[in-house]
Amino acid sequence: MHIRLQQGGMEQKCDTLLWGGLAAASALLAIEPVRWLIESWHDPSYQSDGGLYGLLLAGLAGVSLASSAPNGEDRRARVMLLFLAAACVRLAGQMMAVNILSALALAVDVFALAAFLRLDQRRIALSPLWLSVLFLFCLPLGPILERVAGFPLQMVSARAACAMLTPFFPDLACEGVRLRLNGLDVLVDLPCSGASGLLQLISLWAFLNVLYRPALPHALLGGAAIACVAVLGNGLRITLLAAGLANGIDTMAPALHTGIGLGTLAAAALPVLLFYRPRPAPAGRRMMPALSIPHRLHFPAAVVAVGFAVAVVNAPRQPLDRSAPVTQAELPGQLLGQRGEPVALSEMERAYFASYGGTAQKAQFGPLGVNLVRTASPLRHLHSPATCLLGMGYSVRFLGTRFEPLPTSVYEATGPDGRVWHVAVSFVSQDGARTAGVGEAVWSWLNGSSRVWQSVQRITPKSLPEPDRAAYEAAVLAALDL
Repeated sequence: MHIRLQQGGMEQKCDTLLWGGLAAASALLAIEPVRWLIESWHDPSYQSDGGLYGLLLAGLAGVSLASSAPNGEDRRARVMLLFLAAACVRLAGQMMAVNILSALALAVDVFALAAFLRLDQRRIALSPLWLSVLFLFCLPLGPILERVAGFPLQMVSARAACAMLTPFFPDLACEGVRLRLNGLDVLVDLPCSGASGLLQLISLWAFLNVLYRPALPHALLGGAAIACVAVLGNGLRITLLAAGLANGIDTMAPALHTGIGLGTLAAAALPVLLFYRPRPAPAGRRMMPALSIPHRLHFPAAVVAVGFAVAVVNAPRQPLDRSAPVTQAELPGQLLGQRGEPVALSEMERAYFASYGGTAQKAQFGPLGVNLVRTASPLRHLHSPATCLLGMGYSVRFLGTRFEPLPTSVYEATGPDGRVWHVAVSFVSQDGARTAGVGEAVWSWLNGSSRVWQSVQRITPKSLPEPDRAAYEAAVLAALDL
């Protein structure tokens, strides 16, 4: 009996060493991604609601832990494989200098922690897999989805709206993301792509899967159906906005615009809440094989895990999407009688372009400004003006899109000092493609049709008379040969 107790104590000590080593290694891997993630919740330029999802996850886990003790097979030995998966994802994010990829490793950590706490074996059972999927919405997915898939979503939403409007407007003309009806030109621009609504409905799907714990095929089939519902809901939103404008109703007024958006989102979410009831996966199904480590190897395994974690966080950063060399534009010496004065980049901006390539130039012509960015990696460098302006403490309102003399997105920016600015931005490729939306530029780059892009921002005081503003913007475009 004494020998057995002694052996049991040694085994417990070995287990403690192993789990302690894995916990220390996981903490090392998580420090920087967690810091970046929390920063994204507070930085307005990320436009993230991730903190709310974090609170939801913490609340779900707390309720499950308080419900009862776990019962059934102890599957914590599989956590070792999860640690290896998280470390590999973190290594890829570190080496490619992609913060969000490093943060994806935290989703694997959430899976591992939920499995270790055996949340799926308690009276209020939760799925570790779907908890990790729900965690993804803690990341700033909205701006990323708009930039990577915003243009295809714009096209799909425009086609859905065109099909809904056709029976009521015989003169309707649909040209890509442009809808022309009753003499009006309505653009399905990037904010109307439906990316935000799609993410909200998919997060609802992930939340329901946490509770229902469905088999993966059933869940994926339901997710595909919910994505279709989201696209149709956004098509309905655009239909109502366009139909209102065609009938003389200002559906772009903030209150009415927001009300239509919330109403169509609720209409899309209602059938999901009422009818999505996936069958639970069979009890006891293994999520992954166990990795059994002999007790005598627990201490060496812990040392190797910590060493591997130290190596990962110190791996050299070599971004794959660094822009190829591009030439700077030749800015005019003066415009409309105003002498041009170059504006120095901030230290952060200089370090950014030194790390990731591309060029940025700023100039002032009296109170009028122009900002240029040229890059062969638009996914890394190009974004809407709102991204930087929000980070600088401005409040930003999207005013719409115009097509002459160049496709242009227009914003109103109010600074911390109360001054109001008119910001117009266009994206132009080296081979002549022109667009008002960064999503189309990125999509064109991803499919290989246009490689080098530049963004052209024209910044003027809001109080500037419209003819003077038009003259200044025309002078900028002429000087840049656009």
